[in-house]
Amino acid sequence: MPASPIRKLAPFAEAAKKRGINVIHLNIGQPDIKTPKNALDAVKNNTIEILSYSKTEGFDSYRHKLAAYYHSHNIKVAENNILVTTGASEALSFVIGSVADNDEEIIVPEPFYANYNSFSIAFGAKIVPIPSYIETGFALPSIADFEKAITPKTKAILICNPNNPTGYLYRKEEICQLADLVKKHDLFFIVDEVYREFVYDGKKHFSVLEVENLEQHAIVIDSVSKRYSMCGARIGCIVSKNKGLNDTVLKFMQARLSPPSYAQIASEAALDTPQSYFEEVIEEYSSRRNLIVSELQKIPGVKVVHPQAAFYCIVELPIKNSDTFAQWLLEDFSINNETVMVAPAAGFYATKGLGKNQIRIAYVLEKESLKRAIYILQEGLKTYLLHEN
Repeated sequence: MPASPIRKLAPFAEAAKKRGINVIHLNIGQPDIKTPKNALDAVKNNTIEILSYSKTEGFDSYRHKLAAYYHSHNIKVAENNILVTTGASEALSFVIGSVADNDEEIIVPEPFYANYNSFSIAFGAKIVPIPSYIETGFALPSIADFEKAITPKTKAILICNPNNPTGYLYRKEEICQLADLVKKHDLFFIVDEVYREFVYDGKKHFSVLEVENLEQHAIVIDSVSKRYSMCGARIGCIVSKNKGLNDTVLKFMQARLSPPSYAQIASEAALDTPQSYFEEVIEEYSSRRNLIVSELQKIPGVKVVHPQAAFYCIVELPIKNSDTFAQWLLEDFSINNETVMVAPAAGFYATKGLGKNQIRIAYVLEKESLKRAIYILQEGLKTYLLHEN
């Protein structure tokens, strides 16, 4: 089981804090945006006297409101197409366990969210990576590349749209090309859409569930964590019209009994959050993205792609090993008792050797902190390069 590239350096960050160093966290997608008040109030003001199990599939009332949310985004699903999970992580884990047996394969364009690999390893499945590159903005690899990777053991194609860690937004045409491919080879098409609300520059997110005649193939993973800044609620869902898939997932869900009740109460209330909340959040993230890309582009030898969505970017640095550099920042470097924590990007690749000189940055902090963080990164690079060379 591989260590999380997002969290594995946490002991070094904790040690830095104990030495009196302020650590600016660019390593993890924990938004600083406030959770909607109505979601918190729903927990504070409820009159529950017995905190009982919920239904294994999740509250009917929550699933009904989720279906209405998807309808408002041109996604026609019913509440019985939705299974509530303990976070998107559990959703991904259960789906992978349901579609792939031991030694069977799931094709994923890389870099990808590191836990895709962890969950596959846990179930004995194998990730088959297809590289995308910073030079092309991490665009979808060619369909020919996907076709070449398909074997009799292939069970699914898995993508994240918008993408974590690259910020790439897959276009409708790209989704439809992959849809044609999974139909041709009778595969599942798993799409992690947890960042679907965070799309910039007037672009629109296109869901795999909007593709016609894909009911038996399409599986969506979703979550409240980023959408409503409720990472600690641990509520996600699986959305699929494939009854056989849902029946299999339900067996995994029954083994963990039920998703947490208070978190479902908060999540159900969050669905009443007005659209103005998202408009303000998207404007803020767009501004943060512009700032961080602009500041990074000023640093000699650094490459960064302008993200179209989500709140991450992959940054290529003029170094040999970003794991060593990221640890060095926490152990040996600070400016005015302040340093930064980044996520080494090699952990977002399955192909050995890729991403060794890259990091992932999450621009989820207010702009002043981001500007200080990039300055520290810049000065740290100067010092480290003298040491490395």
